[in-house]
This record gives sequence, structure tokens and C-alpha cells, in this order.
Amino acid sequence: MKKPELLVTPKSIPHIKELILAGADAFVIGEQQFGLRLAGEFSVIQVEEATKLIHEAGKKVYVAVNALFHNDRLEALDEYLKEMQRIGVDALIFGDPAVVVSVRELGITIPLHWNPETIATNWFQANYWGERGAKRAVLARELSLDEVLEIKEHAKPEIEVQVHGMTCMFQSKRSLLGNYFLYRGEVMEVENRKENKNMFLHDKERKNKYPIYEDLNGTHIFSPNDMCLIDELTELFEAGIDSLKFDGVLQTEEYIVTVTNCYRQAIDAYFDQGEDAYDDLKNKLLERIEIIQPKLRPLDTGFIFKETVY
Repeated sequence: MKKPELLVTPKSIPHIKELILAGADAFVIGEQQFGLRLAGEFSVIQVEEATKLIHEAGKKVYVAVNALFHNDRLEALDEYLKEMQRIGVDALIFGDPAVVVSVRELGITIPLHWNPETIATNWFQANYWGERGAKRAVLARELSLDEVLEIKEHAKPEIEVQVHGMTCMFQSKRSLLGNYFLYRGEVMEVENRKENKNMFLHDKERKNKYPIYEDLNGTHIFSPNDMCLIDELTELFEAGIDSLKFDGVLQTEEYIVTVTNCYRQAIDAYFDQGEDAYDDLKNKLLERIEIIQPKLRPLDTGFIFKETVY
């Protein structure tokens, strides 16, 4: 079996250097004008600098162009794609078909990774976009393990699965902070409204706090818990999942480095020493993550063990 790629989300160029040492294989970078929910902001100049650094380490760099592109943003998108072609990044992450059209018209040769967030839910879709140039399909976070395994069995493109971090529950192109209704028409308090960090939407009835922020792409609301599959990776390994992603949005650089290193150890233990070595190590790695986990962000396994109801 081939080792899965460990994909992470850096916050800065110095952070990339730390994550290379921590064991990351690939990096998602970009800027919010073109990409959604990035851990850090990278200008074109910084993307070029980061790409050189990452390639020198023998790693890969993927640039996010997965925003929704209205007509007034297409010209800027075209110029951005030309710059990415010049720089020589390893893939473009897209959701809007406008990116596919631009890539074809401009003669861009960078591989595409299809990431439509919540709607990548079956292997037929993955193969459809694979026939239209997508080398990889990024699966929705709301899938169960059985669904993930079935998609991997039948899909022709590579399959990427998130194994750690936040899940975006809701996005609107509008600026909604402090002025909208959620759940049963009840107004919920938004903490730290004036800050773009550490803002939470309060649901007092459910005793949950949902991280929330606004940027150029609108309003983003995240799950109250962080996904963590560090001790549940065996079946993903056995299925040959191509890429395991740790999404570090809204986390600190130190946290991202530590968690990246934990997943590096888990992957290496399984593939270099065998399943028993991984089984002996996984609980210790989970405990290490639990120690540094923010108190407001409980860990769970996301949807991976939820029962699907049709």
C-alpha cells in the first residue's frame, strides 16, 4: 500500500518551514479573493516564495481557487490563473465550473482538484469531473465511513478526506453577523462582533458555540466540535485513500504544527512498522492532541460513524 499524502493548511511562510519539519507532504495556500476559508493569506508574491520553498523540500503546493466567481471577478481570476501557471504550483482546488472554463481557454496545464464542499457525495460525481480534468475529488465532510469507502472503490480520480479540524456548516455571500436568524427563528448572540477572530455564535438552548467570521466571500459558520480521526485511521489506510487533510483554519500555528506531527507519526507507524505499531501509538497521539485542544472546541469523529438515513 502507498502512504497517503498528509495535507495541511499553513498560516505563513515561516509556518510552512515548521510544517515541513513536522512531516507535512502538501500545503493548501491562496488568498481570500479566490479561495474559501484559508488558514492564512498568501499574496501572489508569497505564493511564489512558498512554492519555491515547498518544492525544494520535495513537497507539493495546492492553490485554492474554490470561491464562487460572479462575472465581475472572472477577469481577475484569469490573471491569477496565469500567475499560478508561471509559478508552477502543483494543483488548483476548485468548486465553481468557471475555473474549468478559464483553465481550458487559457491553456493552463496545472492539475485540478474538485472541491465543491458539501456536494461531493458519490463516485459518479467524482468520475464525471475526473473526465473533465479533475485529478482529485475532495469528499464532503458529512459522509460516513461506509460511503467514503464505497466512493474510493469506484472512483477514478484520487480521493481526499478530511481527518482533522473544523467543518463549515453554513456560508452566505451576504454579511450576516449580528443580523440574522438561525434555528427556529431565534436570534442568537454573536460574541466579539468587532473582532475577526474568536467570534462565536451562541446557541444557549443547545449549549453550543459556533465559530463565525466574515471575509470577502461572505459569512462562514463552523461546527461546534473539531473532527479528530487520529485513532480511527486503519480503514482509511486499508482503502488506499490518497490524501488525508488537516484543516487548521482558526487554529494557532503551534497547534497546527503539533497536530501535523501527530498524524505524521500515525501514518509512518502504520506503513513503516505495521498495524500493531499504529495501534500501540494511536491512543498516545490522541491524548497529546487532547492536551492542546482549545476548551471551546471539543473533539469528535464528525460524521464518519454516523448512520446514513435515506
